[in-house]
Amino acid sequence: MGCAVLIAANWKMHGSLAFADAYFTSAAALRWPEAQQRIVFPPATLLGPARAGAAAAGMVLGAQSIHGAAEGAFTGSLSAEQVAEVGAAWALLGHSERRAQGETDEDVVAQLGAAARAGLRAMVCLGEPLAARNAGQAESFVLAQLAALLAAPGAALGALGAVAYEPLWAIGTGETATPEAAQAMHRCLREALHAQGLGALPLLYGGSVKAENARALLSQNDIDGALVGGASLNLETFHAIARAAIE
Repeated sequence: MGCAVLIAANWKMHGSLAFADAYFTSAAALRWPEAQQRIVFPPATLLGPARAGAAAAGMVLGAQSIHGAAEGAFTGSLSAEQVAEVGAAWALLGHSERRAQGETDEDVVAQLGAAARAGLRAMVCLGEPLAARNAGQAESFVLAQLAALLAAPGAALGALGAVAYEPLWAIGTGETATPEAAQAMHRCLREALHAQGLGALPLLYGGSVKAENARALLSQNDIDGALVGGASLNLETFHAIARAAIE
């Protein structure tokens, strides 16, 4: 692969107004790969305030989560329309940390429909727990998640902008799938997507991506980018990962 097409930063529940301002001001002064889109998923409180700074740095903003409904009695939730109004262009759906709190495949499909309704692009996360991998069921587990996603109505699927494979056992643990194992799962996903006419959809790897392992991961044929968690909070590290995609 010549250049990863998508590099995404998931700040999770980190960051402040001052942090975001300093981050994007510094990012604007760096040299980034040209043929590459960079997405930042900050806490929702920073979407509006960071809008101009992110644009100046050549980055787009995304929401870490959205609700499937446009409005209603859903205390603590945000609709796709609400996050779009304050600056989000993307939405991150089905992250393992959300699924661990009870989010289901049905919720993710509803959120995909909401993203389409609000004009957002969706990055949907898939990944297996360690027990499934140890039992030799990693591919079947992830393909079942993908099948549930692809069962969404056509209008909803129109919002699907990327799929991120994040093995649950590698999220925030420091453990990372080997480049060969990551490639094998991405190839499996690519073939399943190709059968549905979606073979060109960007596939990202997420799971303790660091500057030290980014080049080996991003050089794989079917890995089109990276979803970076904690390491993305360090701009120097995030920049190194983005640069690794073309070096």
